[in-house]
Amino acid sequence: MSDAVQADAARGAVLITGASTGIGRATALHLGSRRFRVFAGVRREADGERVASESSGAVSPVILDIADQDSIGAAARDLADAVGDAGLHGLVNNAGVSQPGPMEIIPLDVLREQFEVNVIGQVAVTQAVLPLLRRARGRIVNVSSTGGRVASPALGAYAGSKFAIEAISDSLRMELHPWGIDVSVIEPGSIRTEIWRRGLETGDSTLERIPAQRRELYDGLLDAVRALARETERRAIAPERVARRIERALTSSRPRTRYVVGADARIQLALARLLPDRGFDALVRLLLRRAAR
Repeated sequence: MSDAVQADAARGAVLITGASTGIGRATALHLGSRRFRVFAGVRREADGERVASESSGAVSPVILDIADQDSIGAAARDLADAVGDAGLHGLVNNAGVSQPGPMEIIPLDVLREQFEVNVIGQVAVTQAVLPLLRRARGRIVNVSSTGGRVASPALGAYAGSKFAIEAISDSLRMELHPWGIDVSVIEPGSIRTEIWRRGLETGDSTLERIPAQRRELYDGLLDAVRALARETERRAIAPERVARRIERALTSSRPRTRYVVGADARIQLALARLLPDRGFDALVRLLLRRAAR
């Protein structure tokens, strides 16, 4: 069956986490313009007011911190009151953080935070709203990354969290099949968002906590990673491209299990499939050397 979007798809209620900026914000505004009833999860009221005003009232903000169980519970109760028996057509698990650092020296509290937000928080939100999704025979869309299938040096914590989301999504897809709840994964490549700039800034401040003689072991690698990140950002695509794929996952008559977004993502994943592991490692080292020049 074709992956074409159903022309008469019902435009129900959708909850999007991490809707303050980047992919989440773009998706909230896009789905709002496409007649969905959008609930935009944000951590600060000012962010919610901004995205609501930008949508001309098509988006309703919801205060939601996915690392706080009380916040999740309160948001789920508010959402249940708002949608009633109609339930929830879609959940877009988008909120996430990135904190780079070599595995030898990344502080364990930073590693835990990466998984707490990118993995545990996504599962917690999913558990909280599944009764609403079941009412509407809704869908779950988990925003992963090419980093969910291909790891890179100094990004092991982030990639590990995204690998986990890929596995969790596969399990959920099979577990929820009896209720007709589809689960799709979005795998973007380089997207023009704040997550990497913020991640590098946070990573720099985090690494300052590491004793200099240990940190200096990785100075060359970290400089190359920063240079490659800046180079990659210049050719990154707009988050609206991802928003359109998320809409497709929510409305397709037969949604794919995975949507790869961006030419660089397709190339990277193809090379990872074709090359042996050590061959791919060598290619990554070459790219880092070139970026550092």
